[in-house]
Amino acid sequence: MGILYSFSQNLVLNPSFEVYNRCPEKLGNFNFDVDIWTTPTGGSTDYFNGCSSEMGTPKNFNGAQAANFGKGYAGLYFYAPDDYREYLQAELKSPLVAGTKYEVSFYVSLAEKSDFAIKEFGALFSSHKIENDTKKEFSKRLWYEHRENRYTYLEIGYSNFYSDTQDWILVHTQFEAKGGERFMILGNFKNNRRTRLFKTKKNAKQGAYYYIDMVKVLEIEDSLGNKEQLESNSLRRKEFKVGETHVFKNVLFVFDEFHLTELAQIELLQVLEYLQDNSKISIVINGHTDNVGSKSYNKKLSQKRARAVASFLQEKGLSKNRISWNGLGGSKPVSTNKTDEGRTLNRRVEFIFQEISPD
Repeated sequence: MGILYSFSQNLVLNPSFEVYNRCPEKLGNFNFDVDIWTTPTGGSTDYFNGCSSEMGTPKNFNGAQAANFGKGYAGLYFYAPDDYREYLQAELKSPLVAGTKYEVSFYVSLAEKSDFAIKEFGALFSSHKIENDTKKEFSKRLWYEHRENRYTYLEIGYSNFYSDTQDWILVHTQFEAKGGERFMILGNFKNNRRTRLFKTKKNAKQGAYYYIDMVKVLEIEDSLGNKEQLESNSLRRKEFKVGETHVFKNVLFVFDEFHLTELAQIELLQVLEYLQDNSKISIVINGHTDNVGSKSYNKKLSQKRARAVASFLQEKGLSKNRISWNGLGGSKPVSTNKTDEGRTLNRRVEFIFQEISPD
């Protein structure tokens, strides 16, 4: 029997960089433009927002990328010549509690003009705020120059390199707090020699520049810790009929959005557990929209919704060979599109389990 998790409120303030002090007008001004967030080192992290013509979204000096949530996102070098690095620093709503499990997550997209991709991201939690002038990697040697600080360091890796320049990819991991961590820094804490790289272009020279959006730190609550709890809990594992269409109850979307809510992720973990226990079953995921907008736009949006579900399952360990997904736009409504309630039901994701054909 598996363990099902639920999550508390996000401890990161201004998680999608929507609250700003002023509309960005130039490079390297993140420390002054964005409210609450800071840059812990001398690296010139950037801020992008749809309000700006110079540092706007979706188009900017490094390519084009629509914001994942709202109108703003951050941009920074995770790899560059001469070990140059940039970082983000967030103050949490409250210190982390010793022995408590947390999940840290954020979305990334590689800038189009980048010619390298990296395989892991670093997250450094500290008890005190960091202020350091270095423009190179913020290494362990530099950490301990701040003698009053206590640290928890994580590496968030993935089976492939983070080289997607079109969509946003969810990066996440879980950890146990040492206690007292109040600040979080995101970036690459390794020098160039130790960083695992992938060249995305020939004659690569520039670096790996990533956009970041929707950063979360969530306390994890173990809601199904043992067999007795599992048997009595209303969220216990379901049995599904192969070949039938099932609708995710909690994977519903806000208008014009395609990101997964925390409640949706919990439901997806149930489906993942079923797939892990039935290795000869694959899943087909179909995304749907309401009828607001053009058919071509709704087709693309429904594809993003289906892909969000598929990506979550794959990132949790399900082989991509057992997942297929489609976007059907607004062609198959299950309710009226004349009311808000009906349109909400139509913005859904369905899935079908299929038996894997023997080779």
